[in-house]
Amino acid sequence: MTAYIIADVRVTDPVAYEIYKSLTPDAIARNGGRFLSRGGETAVLEGGWQPNRIVILEFPDMMTAKAFYDSPEYRKAREARRDAADFKMIVVEGL
Repeated sequence: MTAYIIADVRVTDPVAYEIYKSLTPDAIARNGGRFLSRGGETAVLEGGWQPNRIVILEFPDMMTAKAFYDSPEYRKAREARRDAADFKMIVVEGL
């Protein structure tokens, strides 16, 4: 079953965040994923959620998504963004 990683990102250091952004495409591709959205325009339809930068990734399944998150490639990217952004991230199964 397809799985989606959804992140709400508040960038605190745009220069350092660019390093993170340069590392993530390879980490995602090496782990079977792809970008569906990468910081595009958002519009609130209901509720009080004020999203920051929304990123949506698609993976073949939950296990692959979790393996991506813990992969050496993504650990390197996460270290690069440690002081560059605040992340809220979930993984959810699709249909």
